[in-house]
Amino acid sequence: MTTPASRITRAPATPAELRADVGLAVGLCVGAVLSAALGSVAGLYYGTDTAQIQWSLLYGVGLTLPLALRRRYPEVVAVAVSLAYFIGVSVRIPEIYVGNIAVFIAFYTVGAWVDNRRRALIVRALIIVGMFLWLLVTTFQSATAPTEEGLSREGVFSPFVAFMLIQFLVNVAFFGGAYYMGDRAYASALQRHALELRTGELEKEREVTAAQAVALDRVKIARELHDVVAHHVSAMGVQAGAARAVIERDPDAARAALAGVEASARSALEELRHLLETLRTPDAGSTDASTLSLKDVAALVAHAEENGLPTSYTVIGDPRPLPDVVQVNLYRIAQEALTNARRHAGPDARADVRLRFERDGVELEITNTGRVATPMRPGLGLVGMRERAAASGGTLEAGPRVRGGFRVRVHVPLPAAPPAAPRDDAAVTTGAVR
Repeated sequence: MTTPASRITRAPATPAELRADVGLAVGLCVGAVLSAALGSVAGLYYGTDTAQIQWSLLYGVGLTLPLALRRRYPEVVAVAVSLAYFIGVSVRIPEIYVGNIAVFIAFYTVGAWVDNRRRALIVRALIIVGMFLWLLVTTFQSATAPTEEGLSREGVFSPFVAFMLIQFLVNVAFFGGAYYMGDRAYASALQRHALELRTGELEKEREVTAAQAVALDRVKIARELHDVVAHHVSAMGVQAGAARAVIERDPDAARAALAGVEASARSALEELRHLLETLRTPDAGSTDASTLSLKDVAALVAHAEENGLPTSYTVIGDPRPLPDVVQVNLYRIAQEALTNARRHAGPDARADVRLRFERDGVELEITNTGRVATPMRPGLGLVGMRERAAASGGTLEAGPRVRGGFRVRVHVPLPAAPPAAPRDDAAVTTGAVR
């Protein structure tokens, strides 16, 4: 089952990613402490009016170490790092470089790792609003401070105003870039996770499909073996029984029956060899289509007649080309139906095979007189016939007749054929084989 896109969330952080966060936090902490110490010595930011070194150490720890948990608690870490940065600048900690990096990473992480997008938006918006309010307040304080030090404030576009504009633009680019990159990272992670989920689903489907293919192959092999063995072994049983019954009083008839047993055995071996060759074909193409067709039904009827089942065969309608698989399956259905009639219908049974070519399909009907095994239960033969009918896209009806005997009827729909010219001989009978 495919996971809906609306329910896909980002995959949780891996142990390797969590370990990388710890390393990042430790590295930035060392960098912040060194930067604050060197900045204090150099006096680049606030001159001599800077916080003591112990506050710089505390600032470096508070600013960077929360990043070790940035993927676990991204919102809390972002707020904590922003507050640490705000406090550090307010008390004049002589360090801004690592602080900017830490704020950027924390802000980016909220956009990249929070699945609740509304909460991610609110947290980032609050940080942006807080930072810009703070920037406005410090700008106003600098502009109104009664001092002549620093940049000149004379003129509408004084150096002081230009510097303040640079500060605003830099902050817009800073937070805008972090916001955009966080959202893009989250979207990319979702796509990657969705692809991984889909790949896993496809792999499971492939395994199921492979298992189904193996099962179908096993069913096909079982069906083919049943059709080949049951037909010929049934005929061999009838012929062997007849030979046993007349061996004392009519040796010639017994020899003829045993010759039939030998012929059936050879035919069975030939079909089994052909089946094995089919199974060994690399392209899985069925070679049945090249050796079995509806033209062979007449020989099948003759074989049934020779083995004690009087059978008639009638072709109705105009024969038309049929797919090879349909011809093979119809032949096998006829073979199985005649085998069952020979085995179960009794010694006085008769069979009739009718092949009807219709405008929108083809129908094969095999009926026989005689008894019906009771209670009737579907055996492998009936199951195989239904499978063959379904494989051909058709339907099969099988059951006792009201007037006695058994009937098997299979109908396979086909594309409608163009109307044929009227003809008188709608039925062509190939003969009742006696």
